[in-house]
Amino acid sequence: MNRRALLALPLAAPAIAPAQAWAQAWAPTRPVRIVAGWPAGGSADASLRLVAPHMQTVLGQSVVIENRGGASGSIGAGVVAQAAADGHTLLFDAAGQVSNPLLMRGLAFDYLTAFAPVCLFALLPNVLVVRAETPVRTVPELVAYLRANPGQPYASTGIGLASHLAAVMFTQRERLEVTHVPYRASQQSIPGLLAGETVFTFNTTPLVMPLIRDNRLRALAVATPRRIPTLPDTPTMLELGYDGFSLNEWLALFAPAGTPAAAIARHAEAAQQGLADPVVRERHANLGMDIQALGPADFAAFLTEQRARIGALIRDNNIRLES
Repeated sequence: MNRRALLALPLAAPAIAPAQAWAQAWAPTRPVRIVAGWPAGGSADASLRLVAPHMQTVLGQSVVIENRGGASGSIGAGVVAQAAADGHTLLFDAAGQVSNPLLMRGLAFDYLTAFAPVCLFALLPNVLVVRAETPVRTVPELVAYLRANPGQPYASTGIGLASHLAAVMFTQRERLEVTHVPYRASQQSIPGLLAGETVFTFNTTPLVMPLIRDNRLRALAVATPRRIPTLPDTPTMLELGYDGFSLNEWLALFAPAGTPAAAIARHAEAAQQGLADPVVRERHANLGMDIQALGPADFAAFLTEQRARIGALIRDNNIRLES
């Protein structure tokens, strides 16, 4: 499937198709545990908690969310990698599924073989932002400033994460000399920017939109294939001439490898029905999230493309956790 078409897929109301009818042949016999790879709270956790009650209704069993944060989601992933592949344990994870195996050493499991894709929930668009009081108002003005002042610091939410990789793509294209300042958490990178510790950052809409609305941050561009509803006047990096520039966070549901196909289809159906709910869609939009709701096959294609592109970016730039 063409990548732009994949990311632009509208969310349609689920219809009863043969695959769904087949999925209905499987049903959980006890509560379903969904392990989330981050602490409770925050936009990612909010997405899961909005959808989980709808999944519970469809599945006919309780859905229990277990937050196991730490190490870019790898702690929670490790728990699910060791779980029984019987359809009763799932993983809610993010784009670290792609970057973690390229950056982390000594993991007790293999991301590529430990999980089966179930459903892509949403994209969290990356926005290139600066402090509102700075004179920089466009991407060309930011480039000119950074060229005139080499070595300026920029913030990321951590080495190898989408925030960092988007900045690498940008500064690499412009041949800019900058200093990377990785923060331990996405929430920490924004105060650093507001305090003047850094000049710019790529960060997700749930974090930056409230500050953009309060005129504390200025949005220069978005790293999505198309403009986003929450920032309709902000151009994409593609529009500004950065070919192929699309790099964003995402949230998705996985199952342990070997989980029966009928169970995976049933969970995908339950998640898609939840994501189709008008209130759920509105709440995601208010958080700045772009619902995708891709089922197992389309989500697998999305993962393949992400792994190829992100892998090349990490290898070509020799990105390491200790860098």
